[in-house]
Amino acid sequence: MKMLTANVEYSVDDLAERLGMSRRTVYRYIDTFREAGFLIKKSGDFIRLDKESPHFKDISQLVHFTEEEAVILRRAIENIDDTNVLKQNLKRKLYSVYDSKALADTVVKGHAASTVHALIEAIENRRQAVLIGYKSAHSVKDRLVEPFGFTTNYVNVWCYDTEDGRNKIFKTARIGSVEVTDREWEHAGEHEEGFMDIFRMQGNTCTRVRVELGLIAHNLLMEEYPLSEGYVKPNGDGRWILETEVADMRGIGRFVAGLLDDVHIIDSPELEAYMEEYLHRFGKVRD
Repeated sequence: MKMLTANVEYSVDDLAERLGMSRRTVYRYIDTFREAGFLIKKSGDFIRLDKESPHFKDISQLVHFTEEEAVILRRAIENIDDTNVLKQNLKRKLYSVYDSKALADTVVKGHAASTVHALIEAIENRRQAVLIGYKSAHSVKDRLVEPFGFTTNYVNVWCYDTEDGRNKIFKTARIGSVEVTDREWEHAGEHEEGFMDIFRMQGNTCTRVRVELGLIAHNLLMEEYPLSEGYVKPNGDGRWILETEVADMRGIGRFVAGLLDDVHIIDSPELEAYMEEYLHRFGKVRD
């Protein structure tokens, strides 16, 4: 039921694979839901519980793990002694229910849940929506947008801003409320999601960076940015190489600036230029 109400589309084959059961068993569960009064919605090969079903919101408001939280939980579970009979049960439950590639980036509940439900409704029905009282860094105002996707889900929403005429990312926590209009999308052909890097920065372009990390920098990177795990390799002598793409130099720049004596930039001219300008500005501030 959690999978059939998530912001991810699954086919019967997908459900069978994820849950480790046969297609016949999946259909049997679906028939049970239908007999219990839930409305089943099918679009092509994809199937889900219709939002008009009884208790739909109760189910869809169940706790979601962020992708980073899932990584941390996986690490914690792996540290449990292999002789502990609960270890495999915990792993099975975590991986059978939550898809780490499409997990929410926040726990969705309370006010955030109503905001997310309205945004999902707008996306599913291809409707424009008003983000009422959106609090940006410089103002609080209503925004008429076309929502079309979430980041690692729910904490941010990608929208086409009709006033600015471009795709932007909005934090759901900063939205006062959402009003779904009757107006259909007018700019669907221009909808394009940007990129989010391991430092949680978003953008429409990517720049490859390569840096060498000492022990302190490596450990802090793993603790503060768990998704970096897949981009770090040992380099010998207690050093590591981080090679990844970033959407904005500000994220990695702040990290490097705090560990200048333990990070060495390699073959990354854009990052070197950014750090030179960053440190020059910082020197002026201190003066």
